[in-house]
Parts: sequence; structure tokens; C-alpha cells
Amino acid sequence: MSIEAAGSPAESQRLLRSLSLTQAVLYGLGVTIGAGIYVLVGIAAARSGMHAPLAFIGAALVMAFSAASFAELGTRMPVSASEAAYVQAAFGRKWLSLGVGLLVVATATISAATISVGSSGYVAVFLPISAPWIISGVVLAMGVVACLATAQSVTFAGIMTVVEVGGLVLIIVTGLGHGTDVVTRLPEMWPPTRDTEAWIGLGGTALIAVFSFIGFEHVVNIAEEMKEPSRTLPRALFLTLGLTALIYALVVWIAVTAVPPQELARSSAPLALVFERLTGLPLVTMSAIAIVATLNGIIVHMIMIGRVIYGLADQGNLPRVFARLNSVTQTPLLATAFGIGAILVLSLAVPLGGLADLTARFTLVVFAIVNIALIRIKGRRQPAPSGAFICPMWVPCFGLASSLLLLVVDLVA
Repeated sequence: MSIEAAGSPAESQRLLRSLSLTQAVLYGLGVTIGAGIYVLVGIAAARSGMHAPLAFIGAALVMAFSAASFAELGTRMPVSASEAAYVQAAFGRKWLSLGVGLLVVATATISAATISVGSSGYVAVFLPISAPWIISGVVLAMGVVACLATAQSVTFAGIMTVVEVGGLVLIIVTGLGHGTDVVTRLPEMWPPTRDTEAWIGLGGTALIAVFSFIGFEHVVNIAEEMKEPSRTLPRALFLTLGLTALIYALVVWIAVTAVPPQELARSSAPLALVFERLTGLPLVTMSAIAIVATLNGIIVHMIMIGRVIYGLADQGNLPRVFARLNSVTQTPLLATAFGIGAILVLSLAVPLGGLADLTARFTLVVFAIVNIALIRIKGRRQPAPSGAFICPMWVPCFGLASSLLLLVVDLVA
């Protein structure tokens, strides 16, 4: 399949272009900002103390290279199952395209199942019934939302994202108004130039922080449903990454100024400790916000899985039946239902501990392959469609190098 064919699919049954930039960014934030930040605050404080916010800024800069690669490929080929389409356009190997697409589906399914299992603990605080019943109810209920028309399901997820991010913003606002330490202690954030140990610790923290940004790339899989994807997609990718970095850096800075880093490092729920210390609100409030965050994570993953399966079928890599759109919702109900079923079975029947650790590694493999695909496409000097986002050749090269480096460090750590 050529680049032009990937970017201009047949008009028989197409997804509606209904998503605005705001909806796309809220979707991106919903799939990127998750439970990771609640845990990473303590780890970052233990490793880098007052310097920890810099690690999240550095991690975002590393991710920016791959974000630019996704932006160019996504505006060249604004289709569902985007990563598979990029690989097909670059290498012309159907098996490789299908393999990458299925890897994306598998990663998202494992992630959604992990979130579903995690949600049961929070829900049980308010609804004391057995975990399997909670998991089943949560997955099926969120599945119904994911099957709605795209504008409706993404708007619903966007509202939940506002609540989810609102909990972090509440910490930031309360921290900023709590005293002058947040401003007067800013010089402590930057380690002394000659403090080698501090810089090494900061580098190690940045490597861990990278994984809290994984998810922004899923925005490309709703590119086919964006209004003016050549303008909306790059902005959505970079706004998602930039806003996530800003929120993370501010939350971590508020945390280390409100609670001593050593105390944060010892806490099993560091952000909840900061929340209680700053707001005086009971921890049950954070539990309620955590429920919204987990439910939102399930919805956005379901939407993405459905679109990738639809895209793979639309590209001829899976049975055509998965590319059929419902006449009412104009969404791929069968593809979405298949993803919902896989999540439900995985969350109820398979121990996810070991599998969950693979999701970040799988994602880095996909990042590396996508950067290689762009390098190959740009090397052929094939013209891009009018209005496409174009980045210099060194950008995907840096994206490839950083993805491989992170993968190697993660495997040997």
C-alpha cells in the first residue's frame, strides 16, 4: 500500500471527522495522565529530591522527538491503525504491518485490563462487593460508553479527564497558595553544575519518568476522525505532551516542597499524603478522583483498540467485517466489542503482574519502528501531502536512538 493509498482510503464507509482540537487534547491527556504519577512522585523524590521536577521536563523533551515523528507520519497518513499504516508505507510488508498493529492492540488491551483490575480496589471503598463482579461491571459499563458515537464517547471521556486532571490541579493550586516556599525555593530545583552524583541521579529519574508520558502517541489513532487532521493532529500531540509535562513538573515540585522528599519516599501513597497535607480533605476524596481516572483510562483504551482493529481491517490485514460501521453511531461496533471482550477475559482470567511490565517495553519497540519508518520514507524523498507537518531528518534519528537507549536501559536494569 502506498503512502497516498494509506492517506486517501476508499470512501465506502468512513469514520466521521467530528473531533475538535479540544476533544483530541482531552483524549490525549486522558490516555497519558494516569496512575503512574501517583507512584512516581515517591520514587522521583527518593532518587533526586528537590531536583525531581527537572527529570519530568527532561523526559518530555526526550519524548518530543518521537512526538514529532508521529506528527509527520500522522499528517501524511491520517488513518486508524496508524502505526501499521506507517510501517506498510515504509516497508511494503503486510506481515510486518499486521504485526505492529497487533502489538499496539495487545499493549492497549493489557494496559486496559490492568487498569480495570486496579479500579476494583478503589470502587470497593464505596461498593463492598467481590472484585470479579466489580471488574465485570466496570468493563461492560465503560464498553457501552466506548460504543457511542465518537464525539459522544470522547466528550464523556473528556469530562472525566477534566475531573482526573482537576485532582492534580487542586494540589497545584493549593500548593501555590499555601505559602511562599514554592517560589522562594525554586533555586533548589537546579543541582550544582559540579555535583556529578546529583546529575547521575537526575538522569536515572528521567529514565523512569519517561514511562509516565507513554500514551500520548495514541492520539494518532483517532486522526481519521479529526477535523482538519493536518492542523489538529500535530497540535494535539504537542499540547498533550506539553501540558502533561507542565502538570507533572508542578505536581512534583509542590510535593517536594510540601512534604520532605525522604518522607515522600517512605510513603506507599505519596500523592495522597501530599493531598491530605495541603487540602485537609479526607483521603476518600482522592479515592473518588482515582476512580474517575481509572474509568477514564479504560474508556480511552477501548476507543483506541476499536479504531486500530477497524483500521487493520480497512487496510486489508484483518477480516473486512471488523471495518463495518454501525449506521446509527458511525463507529466500528464489532471491532470495539472484540476489544471489550478481550479486556474482560484478560482482567478476569490472567494474572497481569508480569504482562503489565511488558506494556512500556512494547511501546518503546513501536516507537523505534515508527521512527525507522519515517527515516525510510524521508530517505526516499517522497513528497508529503499539502499541509503535512514536516520535521528534519535528524528528529526521527534522535527519536530512534532515544527509544532504543531507553529499551536497553529498561531491559538491563
